[in-house]
Amino acid sequence: MKITYIGHACFLIEDNEGHRLAIDPYQPGSVPGLADHGLTADQVVCSHGHYDHDDAKGVKKPSQSWNVGFDITTVSSFHDDVKGAARGLNNITIVNVDGCKIVHMGDIGCELTASQLDQIRGCDVLLIPVGGHYTIDSKQAFAMTKAISPKVVIPMHYRGKTFGYGVISTRDDFEKLVISEGRDVIRDVSEMEGLPGGNLLVLLDPLRA
Repeated sequence: MKITYIGHACFLIEDNEGHRLAIDPYQPGSVPGLADHGLTADQVVCSHGHYDHDDAKGVKKPSQSWNVGFDITTVSSFHDDVKGAARGLNNITIVNVDGCKIVHMGDIGCELTASQLDQIRGCDVLLIPVGGHYTIDSKQAFAMTKAISPKVVIPMHYRGKTFGYGVISTRDDFEKLVISEGRDVIRDVSEMEGLPGGNLLVLLDPLRA
């Protein structure tokens, strides 16, 4: 299993047989500082229909077709803290691949219900937004991470030095909070291959930045 951070909330997940799943590909020019994703994947999942998360049509299909899909479950949630009245619905995506449970939170903007938490608690890898404004912020993401208790947490949907929306925050505050909890850190990479041991914060750098 390999996870590559393309940028914003977009990831490419590849299984041990080379099949590829794209999650939340962004439309061209929709995220400042990010080049077009240029993805080729067997399957695409989008957490919601906003332009910076929904470019399923722009993801190319591989030349060799694949008839068996990834093991995917979606959990409905909200893009805001007013039950979708401000920004609509959001899907949490659960992917089981090569014995690893990966949870992509999409643009989660609300607290989790007990039922939602039961479905994702103890996952192997958590991909969670930390930038605030459109999603939960760093403090909320930290609290949610503690409740979910993943083996590996990877922040997304934040502003970097050369990319991202000006109204959202960097990942720095989230990083400090998670490190204070005692997690080890892996940084300066764009992809994670396999599942590292221990409780980790993995700071993936966007491939398209």
